[in-house]
Amino acid sequence: MKTPTTPRTPPAPAPFGRALCAMITPFTAGGEALDLDGAQRLAARLVAEGCDGLVLNGTTGESPTTTDAEKSELIRAVREAVGDGAPIVSGVGTADTRHTVELTHAAQKAGADAVLVVPPYYSRPPQEAIEEHFRTVADASGVPVMLYDIPARTGVRIEPDTLLRLAEHPSIVAVKDCSNDFLAAQKLLSRTELAYYAGCDEHNLALYAVGATGYVSTVANVIPAQLRSVLDEFDKGDTKRAARLQHQATPLIESIMHTPLPGTVTPKTLLTTLNHPAGPPRAPLRPADSETTASLLTTYERVTTC
Repeated sequence: MKTPTTPRTPPAPAPFGRALCAMITPFTAGGEALDLDGAQRLAARLVAEGCDGLVLNGTTGESPTTTDAEKSELIRAVREAVGDGAPIVSGVGTADTRHTVELTHAAQKAGADAVLVVPPYYSRPPQEAIEEHFRTVADASGVPVMLYDIPARTGVRIEPDTLLRLAEHPSIVAVKDCSNDFLAAQKLLSRTELAYYAGCDEHNLALYAVGATGYVSTVANVIPAQLRSVLDEFDKGDTKRAARLQHQATPLIESIMHTPLPGTVTPKTLLTTLNHPAGPPRAPLRPADSETTASLLTTYERVTTC
């Protein structure tokens, strides 16, 4: 006999929706320019296939190798493509507080609904300096701020106590969590009203089950509807099916996010192979070789035909 299910009320708050895609930045064939038409087509497809919102100019969007002007151009193009129906969050993080404030103003002017801010990287400032950096950006911002905890790339954590203090700032409304610290995530979920988004696709369901708002996903560039269905089934109360769908996506999550290649190269490789807009990554990143490409495609086909 089938176990009865009880629909689950989605967690609140959800300022940017639940299912967000960390969108790649499409380039022309040589990588020298933005493919704005391609970006618009990709953005429209992602929204049509289940993404509530889009995160542009982030890690997956190759923000270290796009110019300030290109970042604004991308926001304007995607805004035109998706209209007001899908929130746009733009990455503005740099190692320089002044530059981050400038990018925040530029993103707002270009049409972003919110900004994504990482701790200043490379210089590895102490927690007091990280907190002051975020407060300075939030004070200057005319749009909501999502903090991005990704110590593997920045070299520093946003420590839980720092996040607890920052949660009191009226402009700081959300966190994208790539800390791999599940205990800290649960503590913050229980003690703040921050919208909490899984930033590692393998944690999408696990964090959602303990009250997170949703996810910011790189893998959603490739399988947006499948990842969205995990949350939808959980909300319906069918937690077993949600788990099965998460497990079904796991091989592709591993192939895209847990290889020697950065999680920008792999989704671009698959999108190009599937005839979606992408283009090559910019140097110093390099396209995947033919063996990796074939392996990614095989995994994709297995995952999407289960």
